[in-house]
Amino acid sequence: MLKKLTLIVITTLTLTLNVMASSDGELLLKKNDPAEVKECWEGFNRATFALNQGLDKIIFKPVASIYRVLPTPVKSGVSNSLDNLSNLVTIPNNLLQGEFSKAGVNTGRFIINTTVGILGLVDVATYLGFEEYEKEDYGQTLAVHGAGPGCYIVLPVLGPSTARDTVASITNFVGGDAWYNVTVNNDTQYFSDFDYYASKATSGVDFRAKNYDSIENLEKNSLDFYASVKSLYLQDRQQKILNAKRTIDTQNDSDWEEIEN
Repeated sequence: MLKKLTLIVITTLTLTLNVMASSDGELLLKKNDPAEVKECWEGFNRATFALNQGLDKIIFKPVASIYRVLPTPVKSGVSNSLDNLSNLVTIPNNLLQGEFSKAGVNTGRFIINTTVGILGLVDVATYLGFEEYEKEDYGQTLAVHGAGPGCYIVLPVLGPSTARDTVASITNFVGGDAWYNVTVNNDTQYFSDFDYYASKATSGVDFRAKNYDSIENLEKNSLDFYASVKSLYLQDRQQKILNAKRTIDTQNDSDWEEIEN
């Protein structure tokens, strides 16, 4: 409940500041143009970015460094399982974007990997020739239907985002994420709140481990690490909205929003 309220407050603040920040009084969310991503409150963003860097050095980086030395089959199994769970958000967004063929493929992937693949630990669907999996989320769906990004924002712990994607993330907590519904919203004998939050924390560690060297090199070689991360995130986000195949330099082809969704 606290997380829901926090997201609602952040969203309200974000939308309010977006309206205030637009010089012509037009809500920037109406424009689906990456050039319209405004730096509406840089001071707040830089302070939050510094906080996140501190948390990274204290928590995520040390844990990720240990995670990296685990046997490859273990890391692959964890990544496969997390990808499988993310289908529960991807499939409805395939449908909302009119990608019915992809929705069918991803549903097949989910069923096969959850059963034969032992809860997704083994990506059996790929071995069977299912086409490559691409994640979709509600922010991407809004973008596809013409909603612009609005202002850039750095969220505590969750990291880089935009007004549009912050609004969209609330959908996960009001019925848009079946995994959240099963674990947190519903009291079942099989799953608990811990399972959901543990999977999200593991996603964060998995992402940090995959991008460990890239993040270290980016920080070392950047004159302004904040600006570099912002640019990289926004480029990567636009690539995912367009379903482009190119991998952004210095970054593993993973989702910068895995912790949030």
